[in-house]
Amino acid sequence: MNIKYQILGFFGVLVMMSLMSCQSATGNQTGSEYMPDMAHSVAYEANTYGYYYHNRWGTEDDLHKIVQPRIPVSGTIARGYAGTSDHTGGHSHQGIAYKANGSVPYYYADNEEDRARAIAEVINNPYPITTAGLEKGKQLYNIQCAICHGEKADGNGYLVRDDGGKYPVQPANFLLDEFVAASNGRYYHTLIHGRNLMGGYSDKLSYEERWNVIHYIRSLQAATKKLEYSEKANTFNNIEVPYAVLAAQKGAQTVVANAEVAVDTMMVKEVGGKVNQH
Repeated sequence: MNIKYQILGFFGVLVMMSLMSCQSATGNQTGSEYMPDMAHSVAYEANTYGYYYHNRWGTEDDLHKIVQPRIPVSGTIARGYAGTSDHTGGHSHQGIAYKANGSVPYYYADNEEDRARAIAEVINNPYPITTAGLEKGKQLYNIQCAICHGEKADGNGYLVRDDGGKYPVQPANFLLDEFVAASNGRYYHTLIHGRNLMGGYSDKLSYEERWNVIHYIRSLQAATKKLEYSEKANTFNNIEVPYAVLAAQKGAQTVVANAEVAVDTMMVKEVGGKVNQH
């Protein structure tokens, strides 16, 4: 009899464990899992905070610190910079030059409605005005744009001059007040999708290169107005920021921060001295 009851008890416990381990999740009940490791990876997911209390050591705070983004390893290529601007192919392992892909998200479609949105919403150039950026912008503009828009951005490029041929459509003259007053979004949207007979340049210019070209166009516009648009100063508009201004602001912030630290240190010393006197 004892053996019979033992066997029945064993099977009863086994049935109960089976039922408890196979509970379905309903409503506010999460249910139970017999082998959670099979469904929940022990591995840490990059830049993802997915704390699972059944399968983690330490606390939620411990895991939160572990999954934070780390400093990229040497040689890491930032998003949008795969490729090379070296047209000789010198930097390509196959000896073939290919442009940086510029894969930075752009959330404006190729239609009039989104073009209007881009013109209204894309205002600031994400890169400060630098001498190197203007030089690079000039090089790229002369290669990609000047043949139609002209080296002076006056719409008188080789394809529309008498010595070059007759282009069916007059390219935009960026020196007109209409284009001088235009937002950066008008230029950037056109570089991405093209306009009229002009094709897009998203596959020819990387993200940074597009903005360098826009910087250079602005510098040509400023020159016609006898205004300055350089790394040192910008009297052309109040949108683009010269690098020298950013450097000065950073330097001022460093001076203020150092002064605050010095004051705090002095106060600590004074308080410490009074405590020691007592």
